[in-house]
Amino acid sequence: MATEAIGVNYADCVIRMGLYASAKEYVGWPITPGFEFAGRVEAVGEGVEDLAPGARVFGVTRFGGYATHVTVPRHQVFTLPARLSMEQAAGFPTVFLTAYYALFELAHPRPGANVLVHSAAGGVGGALLQLGRIAGCRMVGVVGGTHKVETARAQGAEVVIDKSREDLWSAAKKAAPRGYDVVLDANGPSTLRDSYKHLASPGKLVIYGFHSMLPRTGGRPNYAKLAWDWLRTPRFDPLSLTNDNTSVLAFNLSYLFEQRAVLEESMARLLGWLEEGKLVPPPVKSFPLDAVADAHRALESGGTVGKLVLVP
Repeated sequence: MATEAIGVNYADCVIRMGLYASAKEYVGWPITPGFEFAGRVEAVGEGVEDLAPGARVFGVTRFGGYATHVTVPRHQVFTLPARLSMEQAAGFPTVFLTAYYALFELAHPRPGANVLVHSAAGGVGGALLQLGRIAGCRMVGVVGGTHKVETARAQGAEVVIDKSREDLWSAAKKAAPRGYDVVLDANGPSTLRDSYKHLASPGKLVIYGFHSMLPRTGGRPNYAKLAWDWLRTPRFDPLSLTNDNTSVLAFNLSYLFEQRAVLEESMARLLGWLEEGKLVPPPVKSFPLDAVADAHRALESGGTVGKLVLVP
């Protein structure tokens, strides 16, 4: 595949810092980050008959995406939807597959469920809000700045909590006095304990990242802070979970790429909703591929909205 756009994810920053477990397991260092791309087929392998050179496609790759060319298994490539530009398509699969797995494979919320989404104006957060709306849930989004409120509302949040201007947990309790059926949290120790405390009974906490453990500036991990955050990360006791009638679930999308059935079913449903107009791609900001450092700095700052993509 010749890439025309490449998605940037916070996980790429973690890989660059040397802290991403599956990167160590599958590749090691040196490593080229990158989980998603869009572009054109240049050649196909033996037995591939449903794609031809020149086809416009997008897909996922377990690392190596920051490149002008990528080679991936057939089940990780999908035909580019007419509704998406190359840049939009490059920023679509990782966030929407993450959100789909969290919500529909793990949480299974019923219509009318109260769902709290942290980082609601980001790529995964916005995807979660849209998918939750499709599932008939009442979506409450948390953002870290006033400039992100309208983005979260446009993606499907019925209530938006701007934690830069109001107390997060007082506002969360006001929005759902009986607690949340599902809380989706990629922050890590800064919010996990309180996310769990604000679950309803029954309720599910879904964890898919630990952003608050990592630096906002400088681009290098602070190992003293990492150690402190590791110590203050809550440990969930099975007896307490049983008595509280709650569940804690977690996953890492990079371990699921061999799961052909998961990818195919998830993407088929996502692209169906996209075609029906029920999903819209997140807003995209593009950077040249050789300005990847600027894209990482922007993402690490916590001030971005939607997705960042690199253009070779």
